[in-house]
Amino acid sequence: MSHGPDPRAVHPMPAHQRIVFLRNVVDDPKIEIGEYTYYDDPGGALLFASRNVLHHYDFLGDRLRIGRFCAIATGARFVMNGANHAMTGFSTFPFNIFGSGWEEGFEMETILSGLKGDTVVGNDVWIGSDALILPGVTIGDGAIVAANSVVSRDVAPYAVVAGNPASKRRRRFDDATIERLLAVGWWNWPVERISRNLAAIRGADIDALEQAT
Repeated sequence: MSHGPDPRAVHPMPAHQRIVFLRNVVDDPKIEIGEYTYYDDPGGALLFASRNVLHHYDFLGDRLRIGRFCAIATGARFVMNGANHAMTGFSTFPFNIFGSGWEEGFEMETILSGLKGDTVVGNDVWIGSDALILPGVTIGDGAIVAANSVVSRDVAPYAVVAGNPASKRRRRFDDATIERLLAVGWWNWPVERISRNLAAIRGADIDALEQAT
């Protein structure tokens, strides 16, 4: 029995070079990506780390963590904490970065005080085209982010969000089913078990999924 595409492949669909398994093309230690998560971009999917993860500076220490089996559409971007400007004084203009004497008296704490922490995307998350994910946001397992959304706050598991700022439009399943889905956590199964139980994973019978072996 076949067990799906090689998780080590860069292009899991060789005829479609626009699709990449991100884990195999991103080597930035501050970006963690789970197996089978893919990015689809005809204009340069291999450039995800440099073009889609914005204002990412090592000295700030924040991380982008994306789980397994996520689908990320063309143009989705993640804004990291490096986009922050100091907001403790009257001006937000970053005088210090231009040097020439303007760096004198700058206190790094004015930036650090505004950091929002790591950005975390769960498992089996679908992020639509040109969505913008702001710093420090957590997107729960199974969530859907609609195209062109601006996600400025946390997204609950299996929520569907849309808009600017993104707001919850609905939950994909009732609370009891969501609780059971999170307990099953099929995305953590060995790939052999996933392959055996694709019908249950693609279906909508939670009893069948819980009974899958």
